[in-house]
Amino acid sequence: MNRYLIEIEYNGAAFNGWQRQDKDSRTVEGELEDAIFSATGERVTVHGSGRTDSGVHAIGQTAHFDLEKDFDAEKIRLAINYYASGDVVVKSSEKVDGDFHARYDVKRKTYLYRLYLTRERRPLLEGYAANCPYPLDVEKMREAAGKLIGEHDFKCMMSVGSSVKTTVRTIYNIDIEEIGEELYVYVTGNGFLYNMVRIIVGTLVDIGRGKLGLGVIDEAFSTGKRELAGPVMKASGLYLYKVEY
Repeated sequence: MNRYLIEIEYNGAAFNGWQRQDKDSRTVEGELEDAIFSATGERVTVHGSGRTDSGVHAIGQTAHFDLEKDFDAEKIRLAINYYASGDVVVKSSEKVDGDFHARYDVKRKTYLYRLYLTRERRPLLEGYAANCPYPLDVEKMREAAGKLIGEHDFKCMMSVGSSVKTTVRTIYNIDIEEIGEELYVYVTGNGFLYNMVRIIVGTLVDIGRGKLGLGVIDEAFSTGKRELAGPVMKASGLYLYKVEY
């Protein structure tokens, strides 16, 4: 067997999430597997670094798959892109060891959340960023972000519907960049719970607009109560930005 690692970019608005579902649901995994079959004649299972929900985009998603035949990695990349739609593109491809796993070998992931800060909605940004019409104290948001750095039990920032062994995760860094009328929030961690990044951003936004105080983060961590944290932000503003091994 020959194992290939690919880096993928896709428009999440075009898919019903990452994971292959029924034949009528268009998914990233399904599109890639079909394109690989068209390119190689082999049916494969594509193993992603993680699943993204419907509407969530990716700039640097990664995945691996196995082929019986030995293909040049660059030719595989070009062939997949030929057969796949323009909504998903393989940015790079390389051969890796047979024991490498795109999900289990991940050391860090970075997500990007995009906000645009205007009173009116912007049609050309809708679907790719979330609108926040409220004035935000960005420095207070950065102060709040500092409280999230480190190892914590993020049970209070997880939506129901996920079964995990532990809700403890480590956040290495949160960067908040002001770019014109937009706000980019980068969150890097060793792993994330269901909707965790969208809830982190929702909490930071509510603190920035004065709806929540800084102390809510410590209280949420100590009690584990989901209702203390902010809302789940829209999927359309979220991007899987980078995966590190």
